Amino acid sequence: MGNVLGSLQPSLLWRYFEEISAIPHTSHNLSAITEYIIAFAETRNLEYDKDNIGNIVIRKRATPGMESRSCVILQAHMDMVGQKNNGICHDFRTDPIKLKIENGCVTADGTTLGADNGIGMAAILALLDSSDIRHPDMEALFTVDEETGMYGVTYMDRGMLSGRIMINTDSEESDKIFVGCAGGIDFKAHFTFDENEAVSPASDMQILKIEIKGLNGGHSGVDIHLGRANANILMFRFLKFLSEGYGARLCSVNGGNARNAIPREAVAFVAAYPEDTEAIISEAGQYASLYRSEYAGIDDNISLTVDVAALQDAKLMPVPLQEKLINAVMATPDGVERMMPGMDGIVETSSCLSVIESKKGDVSVQVLVRSVSASRKYNRISVLGSLYSLAGAEVEIFGDYPGWMLPQSSPVLKIAKECYCRRFGNMPETKVMHAGLECGIFSTVYPGVDIISIGPDLFNPHSPDERVDIASVGKFWAFMCDILARIPKKR
Repeated sequence: MGNVLGSLQPSLLWRYFEEISAIPHTSHNLSAITEYIIAFAETRNLEYDKDNIGNIVIRKRATPGMESRSCVILQAHMDMVGQKNNGICHDFRTDPIKLKIENGCVTADGTTLGADNGIGMAAILALLDSSDIRHPDMEALFTVDEETGMYGVTYMDRGMLSGRIMINTDSEESDKIFVGCAGGIDFKAHFTFDENEAVSPASDMQILKIEIKGLNGGHSGVDIHLGRANANILMFRFLKFLSEGYGARLCSVNGGNARNAIPREAVAFVAAYPEDTEAIISEAGQYASLYRSEYAGIDDNISLTVDVAALQDAKLMPVPLQEKLINAVMATPDGVERMMPGMDGIVETSSCLSVIESKKGDVSVQVLVRSVSASRKYNRISVLGSLYSLAGAEVEIFGDYPGWMLPQSSPVLKIAKECYCRRFGNMPETKVMHAGLECGIFSTVYPGVDIISIGPDLFNPHSPDERVDIASVGKFWAFMCDILARIPKKR
């Protein structure tokens, strides 16, 4: 991969980010990054533990003069979301991320960058490896599989940590201190059918491939308020039209591949009569124009294409299932439900229809619901459960995690504000993030721990447009070092 980031400052942080980027580390594929972190600790004679689920904590003693200060937990998650542009040849299980520098940012070549949360990991490793930064006792916690349901922090060994102050490094705006986040819960509906009921298309029917792409997508927590198009929603609008207008029969449909990302692409195969093909292709062009008009200035590159496909052994979904599936998806709430009263620009409750997947005898529909309000979170899940139960689907609810709100009287928040103001000359904004942070679960696992979340300016996470602002990384680093130097004495 080469030394792409060697000229950037702070050099040690960027060196570790480049090393991390060379190691595949998507969710549930963390053996190599785990070995890397353990080797890091062992070569520096740092004490470490790994629990049964794979979380790692590395301990480093305080620098001289800081021994009486409270122990601080520095926390990042090891996994990244793997998304790539159509036509990009990249295997997230084995291939390194190809880094590049553009317009003052570090980004990747057609894939997600992994700055979420690789920059946080890199900063913590740099602190552990530095000898010239004042700090109290530190416990560096690296958690597994945050992106697929926060399982690392949910099931972590409760005896791993002793610190009572925590700095989470997973937020994405350098001029803000995050003091709260939404909770979340996953919903999945299964439309199952006997494969013997799936018949072959009539001999006079033709298989068509329908593809939607070119959408911006993004993080379904960070970007949901931007009103970006959802490829699954757009696909089913067109499928309903084809079903009702041309009697098209659905073979399969797949869209999105990450539970916490706004889907950027979707593909469906349908059977239709050859005499309708030309009209359907024309209709696709009109729908594409309609979609681009509806999302002008937000998603300007939406593409909807229809092509004749040579799909072998195609099978048609039973008509009743097709109708129930299409109608249920069309009725699924997607996007922002409510903004937080009294807090400009902060989403309270949302849902994202993130993944639709066809397998033999099963079509699944997955939705991630987020809310700062527990009652509204569960109400939205209840709405989804009612809808899909009426449609005859089997409903599955899982991955429930709490939100988090830090009291304004927090001692570490007070210190962080003072450090920021002293270094940068203005008071930082405190903010609640609609995306989920491990802080919510952590605050229930370790009640009473004082937590803030900080980070650099990160744009378009969970999409191939992800990039991190170089200057803001230096700002984040200096801010974190300042906080560590001013941690109060042990009580």
